[in-house]
Amino acid sequence: MFWNIAIRTLIYDRGKLCAALVGVVFSVVLVNVQGGLFFGLVHKAGLLVDRSNADIWVGRRGMHNVDLTHDIPERWVHRIRGLAEVAEAEPMRIVFSDMTLADGVYEGVVVVGVPRHTDLGRSWNIVEGPATALDDPHGVIIDQCDDERLDSPQVGEFREIGGHRARIAGKSQGILSFLVTPYVFTTLERSAKLGGADPEKVSYFLVRLHPGADAEAVCHAIEDRLPEVVAYPTETYSKVSVDFWTTRTGLGLSFGAAAALGLFIGLVMVGQALYAMVLSRINEFATLKAIGATEAEILGLLAGQAICVAGVGIAIGIVVTVMIQTGLSTPRIAINIPLWLYFGSAILVSVICLSAAALPYLRVRKVDPHLVLQG
Repeated sequence: MFWNIAIRTLIYDRGKLCAALVGVVFSVVLVNVQGGLFFGLVHKAGLLVDRSNADIWVGRRGMHNVDLTHDIPERWVHRIRGLAEVAEAEPMRIVFSDMTLADGVYEGVVVVGVPRHTDLGRSWNIVEGPATALDDPHGVIIDQCDDERLDSPQVGEFREIGGHRARIAGKSQGILSFLVTPYVFTTLERSAKLGGADPEKVSYFLVRLHPGADAEAVCHAIEDRLPEVVAYPTETYSKVSVDFWTTRTGLGLSFGAAAALGLFIGLVMVGQALYAMVLSRINEFATLKAIGATEAEILGLLAGQAICVAGVGIAIGIVVTVMIQTGLSTPRIAINIPLWLYFGSAILVSVICLSAAALPYLRVRKVDPHLVLQG
């Protein structure tokens, strides 16, 4: 009976119902889109690591972000190759440089170099140019998403990087840096020239293991052989890179604060709408009390209204969120919403709606059933 009353009351007060639904939809959309933008942004911080095809990353002790590197001697790689569990170990160089645009303006770039013969750390998702683009003596690969920043260079066009000629031999799609500085992929030898780096120094060693090898055990073995380095399994170093930006920049706090504000606004809107419904029908609640409705039943009625509002609002909010994600998400501004975030936001908003039902309940519990008799 009380569920029937709760639903009928909501449908009758369409204006107040719409106000409550707007609050729920707003909260669901804001939490999911904010979360999706956050995950899409921080994903870039570990993108090079995640797509490196390596099992282990080795670098100078204290390494905490894939783009901010410290040099190590390239010759150390032979000590890693000597481990029985290691199938392949290759050096990688990451160095900052400048590209000269067509109008003479300079644009900062991050040059990424790996040996020509390996697939460890290479550019992926090539959409323009041949797969063998880096066989070109001056070849580099850039990303299509950076075309606007780099003045839209065409495949085959020459540019100057670090004072040296470089030919745009290919373009990838979706390889973006968290630093918003375009990546330029090339060979290990060419990266030293384009970045003005010491050719005997590199940034990392990328390690591929034989099947069944224990990555953690190999990391310890590498550190025993080379006390000056630290070795991380790929998943761990990706997380280290992401954590560096989320903890040191306050990124997580800012996105979390915006989402919390949205939840608070939704709570206020839902609570206000439910409270207005109660005030407009205060005599009806008095009647329910007069005919014997208990406090638990009254609370159940209000909670039923809150659950109905939450269920409908969450469904609409998720549909709107998917539409926003489909229509607005791009490689540059990615909206990555994991499935658990949808479920988490739904549970959270449901709890908030139930909490909002406490506001009208505080008013109803003070209603005197004698009001009906006096009327």
